[in-house]
Amino acid sequence: MDSLMGVINLDHEYDFLNELTYFRCGAAVPFAGRYRLIDFTLSNMVKSNIQEVAIFTRNKYRSLMDHLGTGASWELDRRHGGLFVLPPDWNDPTDISKGDLRHFHNNRDFFNRGKADYVLISGSQFISNNEYQEAFQQHLEIEADITLITTEIDSLQKEHESCLRVEANADGQVTDITNDKHNHHVFTGIYILSKELLLNLVDECIAHHHGHFFFHGIKENVNRLKVQCFEHKGYTAFVNSVESYYRHNMNLLYEENCKALFNQDHRIRTKVSNEPPTKFREQTMVTQSLLANGCVIDGNVEHSVLFRGVHVQKGATIKNSVIMQRCTIESGAYLENVILDKDVHITAGQTFIGAKEMPYVIAKRKTI
Repeated sequence: MDSLMGVINLDHEYDFLNELTYFRCGAAVPFAGRYRLIDFTLSNMVKSNIQEVAIFTRNKYRSLMDHLGTGASWELDRRHGGLFVLPPDWNDPTDISKGDLRHFHNNRDFFNRGKADYVLISGSQFISNNEYQEAFQQHLEIEADITLITTEIDSLQKEHESCLRVEANADGQVTDITNDKHNHHVFTGIYILSKELLLNLVDECIAHHHGHFFFHGIKENVNRLKVQCFEHKGYTAFVNSVESYYRHNMNLLYEENCKALFNQDHRIRTKVSNEPPTKFREQTMVTQSLLANGCVIDGNVEHSVLFRGVHVQKGATIKNSVIMQRCTIESGAYLENVILDKDVHITAGQTFIGAKEMPYVIAKRKTI
């Protein structure tokens, strides 16, 4: 029976979140109160019955490895297959590959030992609650060489400017992949191809001294390969800037968006953390906010996302903000349009106000 193996390729996802990626790669950035960005990609793979997942990472992957552990939270701690975090390990003195092709070349054993005949490749910047079996079945039925998973965006935002756009004919066959900013048919960064074709294209790209597998192996070969698109319908978010990160966290404070992403047949999995329920003291005022467990709230929280273990002291006010794990906001402090990374301590009486288009960001472990 045909099956899929998964690759999460983080090689081209650079420090796109500024202060939030000072000490971690983008895939490990916390999101929506209790998750990391990579949780959505991993969860979608697992519910698509993908039992072998490799993660190609190059920089700042300690936090990512700590979060993933053995993969048990995603049921990927298996005797056969499971989760493989594959950091740079270039030991072949004859290797002439570069870019993300070095990952494919130097981790060829992962593909050769894997039982699946097809590979689903993704990044971590596309957020959805999705499963890929329908796209995979279409890929097999029409005997496509490559299937690109796309989505139709009604209202294009700044975050979509860096995304590739897909042009396709009436049968869904891709005729071109462009950077046309007026095209609403956006490529999610997720695609399916056979393991045999993948390795052949890798060898071909290396032979021509290329450095980007998708651009040189697929985008430049659209005319000679049968490239098909499969449109994802449902809640989507591209998180590739501080502005988009902030806005999509805020969007989840609206019930219809939160339900569209989380209240599906399959839940989004994350690392288990045992914390007591959030404690609301007397005189506390909390409105339209998302609070994870372990918080102690003694002040005012309005239209904000608070992660685990946040302490808001009496008289403190938080509005339109994202407050990550174990932050402390002392009495009299006022935060509006702010993002606090983990373990930030805001002392009494401090005021920080950012703009919705450019929130004020404080890096982790700061005391101000």
